[in-house]
Amino acid sequence: MTLNESTENYLETILILNHRLGNVRSVDIANEMNFKKPSVSVAMKNLRENGYINVSPEGYIHLTEIGLEVAERIYERHTTLSNWLTTLGVDPRVAAEDACKMEHDMSIESFEAIKRHIKHMNGYS
Repeated sequence: MTLNESTENYLETILILNHRLGNVRSVDIANEMNFKKPSVSVAMKNLRENGYINVSPEGYIHLTEIGLEVAERIYERHTTLSNWLTTLGVDPRVAAEDACKMEHDMSIESFEAIKRHIKHMNGYS
């Protein structure tokens, strides 16, 4: 399965909901993302079949090691970019929307350069 923006968004949402709720079900994802339950069910089937999540008999969704790795990478990008844009004076809502667009297409090299720049500007080594 190729990692695309949709896949990354689902994994990131599962991570966020797991931190917020503890246990995550498809209905929680549908509510959070404003998607219909059948769409989320299809996506969860694809994520499960490709090894990104496990689903318990009770319907709880858990990220696998690789799913967690992808989710954490996307979440780090989102929070870093969103905070950076806000620091530059962008409205927080706009910054979050723009960060969501940027987080999926940015190269590792560019993202690492932005992180170094932020650390430098904040006086960290």
